[in-house]
Amino acid sequence: MRIALIGPLPPPSGGMANQTLQLQRLLREAGAEVDLVQVNPPYRPAWLGAVRGLRAVARLMPYLAVLWRALGRADVAHLMANSGWSWHLFSAPAIWIGRMRGTPVVVNYRGGQADEFLARQAFLVRPSMRRAASLIVPSGFLRAVFGKFGMAAEVVPNIVDTERFRPGEASSRHPPVILVARNLEPIYDNASAIRALALVRTRFPSAQLVIAGSGPEEAALRQLAASLGLEAAVAFPGRVDAADMPSLYHRASVALNPSRVDNMPNSVLEALASGVPVVSTRVGGVPYIVEHDKTALLVEPGAPGQMADAILRILAEPELAQRLRNAGLAAVEAYTWQKIKPRLFKAYEDAVDSRRRIVMVKRGSGP
Repeated sequence: MRIALIGPLPPPSGGMANQTLQLQRLLREAGAEVDLVQVNPPYRPAWLGAVRGLRAVARLMPYLAVLWRALGRADVAHLMANSGWSWHLFSAPAIWIGRMRGTPVVVNYRGGQADEFLARQAFLVRPSMRRAASLIVPSGFLRAVFGKFGMAAEVVPNIVDTERFRPGEASSRHPPVILVARNLEPIYDNASAIRALALVRTRFPSAQLVIAGSGPEEAALRQLAASLGLEAAVAFPGRVDAADMPSLYHRASVALNPSRVDNMPNSVLEALASGVPVVSTRVGGVPYIVEHDKTALLVEPGAPGQMADAILRILAEPELAQRLRNAGLAAVEAYTWQKIKPRLFKAYEDAVDSRRRIVMVKRGSGP
C-alpha cells in the first residue's frame, strides 16, 4: 500500500508532530510505502519566517506542489488535521486535491478545540469532509463533538511507543518532582501548576516542578514563580525532544496535566507507560482515557487547590501511587501499535474500497 502521510514534523516537537514522525516509522516497518508531505518545512529563505502573512504564502505554494505529486502516486492519504487556519491552509486543500487526483483521504482530526472551531466554521468544514473518504479521531470525545455537527467519525486512538516510554525503577524519589509536559500557552494553564506547587511545598518543602515546553507565557510564568518564592523550585527546560522525554518521566514522582482544553494528550499516555502516577484535569477527552481513582486522579480545571490535594495524596500514600501505577501500565496497553495497527489499516482499506466502488459505478460496471 502506498500511503501519502500529510502532517507536521519536529522541530518543534509537539503532540501532532511527534505522532506524525512515529506513524511514518511504524507504517514503513509494517511494509507500507510512505510518502511524507510535511506541512511545516523550514522557510526558504529563512527570513520569510519572520514576515507575518508572507510566511503563510511562502509555505503554502511549495506544499501544494508537493501535495499534488504525492496524491497522484498514493493509494490512500492519511491527513493529520487540526483546527483554525491549519484546517483552511493545509487540510482542506489536501482533501480537494485528493478528490481531483482520485486518491481517498482519511482525515485524522486532532485537537481539543474542535468544538469551538466547528461552532464557528462547521459550514466551511462540511463541504470538504463530504469529499473525504472517512474521518478518524483519537477519542470518543471528538467523535461526540463531530457528531453534534452532523459528521460521523470512527475512533482510532493515539499510539504510545512502549519501547521508548517504559517504567524506570519505582522508588520514593527525593526531592519529589512534579512534571508538566505541556507548552507554555494559556490553554494548558501552567500557572495553576505553579500555584499548586506552592501548596504542595507546605507539606513537602523540597518538592520541585519541571515544565517541559515552550511558548509565549514563559516570561509571565517565571514572574509568577518568583512572586511565590518558587524561582529555584520551578525549572523551565524548554521544549524537549521526544527522544529525551523518557529520562524526565523517570525522574518524576507525579505527572500533572493542568490543561483547560484537551483531546487525547500524548503526555498522559507517555506518563502511564512510564509508570508515573497521573493527576489531570477532567477536560475534553481525558476522562475517555483515564478513570478517576483507578488509572489517574482527576480534578477540575483552574483549581490549584484540587491539583495540590491530589498530588499530596500520591506523595503521602505509597499504596495509592503503586495502585495507580499498575493500573496505568495495564490501561496503556490499549494504545500500543499492535492494538492500533489493525484499526488503522482497516480505515485505509475501507477508504480504498470505497473509492474503487465509486469508480466502478461511474464506469457503469458496478451496482
